[in-house]
Amino acid sequence: MKKLEAFLEWGGIPKDIVCLVISGAALLLSIGHISPLPFDMAWIAIILCGVPIILEAVIGLVTAFDIKADVLVSIALIASVIIGQDFAAGEVAFIMQLGALLEDLTVARARAGIEKLVHLTPRTARRISGETEEIIDARDVRVGDILRVNPGEAVPVDGEILWGSTSINQAVMTGESLPVDKNPGDEVSSGTVNQFGSFDMKATRVGEDSSIQRMIRLVQSADAGKARIVGIADRWATWIVVIALTSAVFTGLITGEIIRAVTILVVFCPCALVLATPTAIMAAIGNATKHGFLVREGDALERLAGVSKMTFDKTGTLTYGQPKVIAAKCVDKNFTDDEMYAIGAALESRSEHPLGKAVTGCYKAEKGAALLEVKAFEMIPGRGVKGIVDGHKVLAGNLEMLEENHISMDALESCQAYMDQGCTMIYMAVDGKYSGFLALADTVRTEAGEMIQKIKHIGVTPVLLTGDHEKAACHIAGQVHIDEVHYECRPQDKLEWIRQYQEKDQQVCMIGDGINDAPALKKAYVGIAMGGVGSDIAVDAADIALVDDEIRQLPHLLALSRRMMVTIKCNLTFSMTLNFIAIILAMTGILNPVVGALVHNAGSVLVIINSSLLLTWKKAGVTAKRGA
Repeated sequence: MKKLEAFLEWGGIPKDIVCLVISGAALLLSIGHISPLPFDMAWIAIILCGVPIILEAVIGLVTAFDIKADVLVSIALIASVIIGQDFAAGEVAFIMQLGALLEDLTVARARAGIEKLVHLTPRTARRISGETEEIIDARDVRVGDILRVNPGEAVPVDGEILWGSTSINQAVMTGESLPVDKNPGDEVSSGTVNQFGSFDMKATRVGEDSSIQRMIRLVQSADAGKARIVGIADRWATWIVVIALTSAVFTGLITGEIIRAVTILVVFCPCALVLATPTAIMAAIGNATKHGFLVREGDALERLAGVSKMTFDKTGTLTYGQPKVIAAKCVDKNFTDDEMYAIGAALESRSEHPLGKAVTGCYKAEKGAALLEVKAFEMIPGRGVKGIVDGHKVLAGNLEMLEENHISMDALESCQAYMDQGCTMIYMAVDGKYSGFLALADTVRTEAGEMIQKIKHIGVTPVLLTGDHEKAACHIAGQVHIDEVHYECRPQDKLEWIRQYQEKDQQVCMIGDGINDAPALKKAYVGIAMGGVGSDIAVDAADIALVDDEIRQLPHLLALSRRMMVTIKCNLTFSMTLNFIAIILAMTGILNPVVGALVHNAGSVLVIINSSLLLTWKKAGVTAKRGA
């Protein structure tokens, strides 16, 4: 058997495809009564395509009394061979294996997400003992150990900062687009990345209790809970087998002609029924691909057609995930708003902080002017920056920085409106006096509002699940017309919300882009990841990836999935109707096994043609032009 499999794995081509090619050629020779071998060439198809079907049917019956469509196919194959109808047996076996191959191609899944999460787990830690610093395996860290984390390093375990101020990139856990300032007493999570200052921390949760390990377990448990949908033919297999056998037995007994009984078994083989679903799915996948979707799970579109809620992550999904200066306000009569903006942009040009880079980038894009000269620049981790710009002593940072430098804050009312929108604020002081602020915010994708309205029109309720705080979440939700909002969600919180919805029979489609979305993408009935800006782990956890991040195409995908289900139902109705007509003709003796197989397989061809119409399908008012 191993030698046969090695022979069939020719040139790296899967043996199933090789078997089908050889079998198809053999059947063509058989129908032309050409045989270079001392037996009918149809036997090649029977052996290569039929024997595996029979073996699988027998194993399923013996080990678990599992009646599937291949049970009836096996009976028909054996009966056809017994009465000498070799071509009919080979033809049915070929068609069934072709359907099985199409189904296998549509249900192929990749499982690299968990391994990539494991690779994110920090391998080493710096343990401090008195004046001694030693590098140890992160698995050897114990609760209470004092650890040091230098700039650019990942936090090895969960803990509390004892000394030092810094900014932490928490995207792996919360999905927040901006680093979060951390000071003594603040908690830090394993897997997050220290951006700037060195700090010492006390380990509070280690090993399997750490945040990154809990994330891995969430993804594993969510994946295990999602069962693949069983094919229609297998779901109805028991009834098909019973009806077929009963019809064949009674026809044989009444007419006394065994050939009529075998013909019934042949025409009752669920060829078209088996092809009805995978051909429609493959055509729909082809359509989805043209609109920027990579469908990674074969039955994802089948599941998508049944969703009633679509949950969205905020950062990187509904927004671009990049901070932008939306306001530069000056409260000092000695400067204008533009002059304050220029001073802030010049000072931040020396900063490595993402906010500083955003300020400088926005200023250059908007004003196109040269930056002012900066001297005596200094960066204070967890606080901000300071220096001399155009002869003025300038501070730019958070409220704590200004308070520590004894800067009086008398005009904060002017920035309250921006704070209510969830903006990130950079407060500025010039020559020892509070002078104004820069307000930064993540910007909503231009197509997000229209996309949400179209989803509502289709009949699906949008929901926002985000790790951001309340004001930022509600502000973005208001801009895109989402009424249901859940904010400050950790990965386990998103998972819990999806679980609650689905327990109420509200099937959920989750749209996300970050590592923190991976458990929710796995748990959801359907997971769609932003393939362009999204992490590889989010893409691996999802059923579908939106390759170019054009969320305007989501309504088309949703409408396509529902159209696909209509096509599948039409295919099933047609194939079952054809089966019953063929059975009546077989009972009356009009059809023999060979003609019955040909008629039946003609029905399979019509099913494939009907499914192929999905390749170019689009719904008016829903489909958007790519790149529009």
